[in-house]
Amino acid sequence: MRYLSIALLSLIVLTGACRNKDLIRPGDPLNVAYDKSLALYEAGKYDDAAYGFDLVTRMGRGTNFSKDAQFYLAESYYNDNQYILAASEYQRFISYYPRDEKRQEVEYKLAMCYYQQSPRYRLDQTPTRRAIELFQLFNTKYPDSELVVESAERIDELRNKLARKAYEAGEFYLRTDRYLASTIYFDQVIDQYPESIWAERALLKQIETYIVYADNSIESKQAERYNNAISNYEKYLQLFPQSNNRAEAEALYLEAVDKLADVDPTATGDSIGSN
Repeated sequence: MRYLSIALLSLIVLTGACRNKDLIRPGDPLNVAYDKSLALYEAGKYDDAAYGFDLVTRMGRGTNFSKDAQFYLAESYYNDNQYILAASEYQRFISYYPRDEKRQEVEYKLAMCYYQQSPRYRLDQTPTRRAIELFQLFNTKYPDSELVVESAERIDELRNKLARKAYEAGEFYLRTDRYLASTIYFDQVIDQYPESIWAERALLKQIETYIVYADNSIESKQAERYNNAISNYEKYLQLFPQSNNRAEAEALYLEAVDKLADVDPTATGDSIGSN
């Protein structure tokens, strides 16, 4: 047992010595500090690597070591899932080295930092909007980049998330009988995210909302709101003529037409939907 304890202690000391040898020490030359940091990075020890690269950027201002360390500092944070810190360091690289050959890669990674921070649709979407803005800027600046297709796909994904957030808000206000607010959010989906998977659903819900809104309105406002439902049906036919949900839209349209006729006997087939 005694010999086993001695062996274990020796192993711990040896391991600690090896680890300490890998870490940056005060007085290490700049190239040694950089090489140690890079070795840590390549070993997947991103937290230790970030510490080392940060020291190199401070010690070696104006040298190639500092420039490369700045890049790998951002990469270390990114690979360690510390996206806020990574974004800050990528931005610093762009500011310090605006003409560097890595700039295109860095700008894409900066957008990815915000993409990775984008939360579930129910939460605040500030990072989502920033990511979209940066991906769009990337596609404009580098139209020939091999990353443009991937960037465009991420934009679509994020825009669908924003569309869903607006759609779910419309559904919430409809469920709680706040019809005007509901129509505003459904309009937002239709107008701002027409390419999203939520646009058709929003337009169907918009027709339904105006019918329910009219049902619960004073008599003088009912005709206007049934007509709004009819107008949105016509818009639906223009935007989604081949939709599998057309029967549902048509049923809502016929309901609006019948109810409009009840509240406005002067409405005819020619005048319905013309407002």
